[in-house]
Amino acid sequence: MVRARNVVNGSGHRRVAVVTGAARGIGAATVLALADRGWSVLAVDMAADDAVLPYPMGTKQELLAVATEAGGRVNRVGAVRPFVADVRDPDALRAAVAEAVDTWGGLDAAVGAAGVIAGGVPLWDMPIDQERAVLDVCLGGVVNLARAAVPALLERPEPRSGRFLAVASAAATKGLPLLAAYCAAKSGVAGLIRALGAELGGTGVTANAVSPGSTDTAILDETARMYGMPDAARFADQQPVGRLLQPAEIAAVLAFLAGADNSAMTGSVIPVDGGLAL
Repeated sequence: MVRARNVVNGSGHRRVAVVTGAARGIGAATVLALADRGWSVLAVDMAADDAVLPYPMGTKQELLAVATEAGGRVNRVGAVRPFVADVRDPDALRAAVAEAVDTWGGLDAAVGAAGVIAGGVPLWDMPIDQERAVLDVCLGGVVNLARAAVPALLERPEPRSGRFLAVASAAATKGLPLLAAYCAAKSGVAGLIRALGAELGGTGVTANAVSPGSTDTAILDETARMYGMPDAARFADQQPVGRLLQPAEIAAVLAFLAGADNSAMTGSVIPVDGGLAL
């Protein structure tokens, strides 16, 4: 059972989060995990395909379904709302944060879970537009979210308990062949979180990230295709737990990190990887 002080902010209101990449995968699971804990959540996703990426993105229907399911778990009308925005657009993310603040009176957490993948060839052969998409979504999207969300987190009155969170990857520390741009982007996320942790010191707002291993998501399916594997299940062999991780397992750690009680961790990148980094 979640303790009330973990759900209610310092002003006595329900805690409020913005989550990107919310239509499916880890982002969707995070919306549901926060809803289970009583949060109000703005579920953000581009909800459209990208012409330069050769696999489908999350859809508006999936985003709406996540918001509807999460809202039912909170059992409060309007507690979870969908919001269409591309994380590469700083103005769109500022609008998303403003929507959350205007709707629920403030912001207590921002979770950057939006991500894409491309590659399958050496870096020097990778199409520039695909490289740019990976860097701009996976790293630039987290930077843009920080620019939009951190000022709102700091607007909460003291004592603050704001949380800026991001999804890195085991690719931040492991060199994965034919995925150089993805590795670079996720390494950048880890460095960004460490710097934000230092910059936010003493404010009551913290910055942390999770570093998932092979997780059963559309990104892993696309990775398997790029490597010429029949399916993503083959990736389970590289993890000591002997299986693929589920998005809900990653989301559970993000929900813990988002809590008001989690005040002693900042600038950390936590492996949630089934032992992959061992």
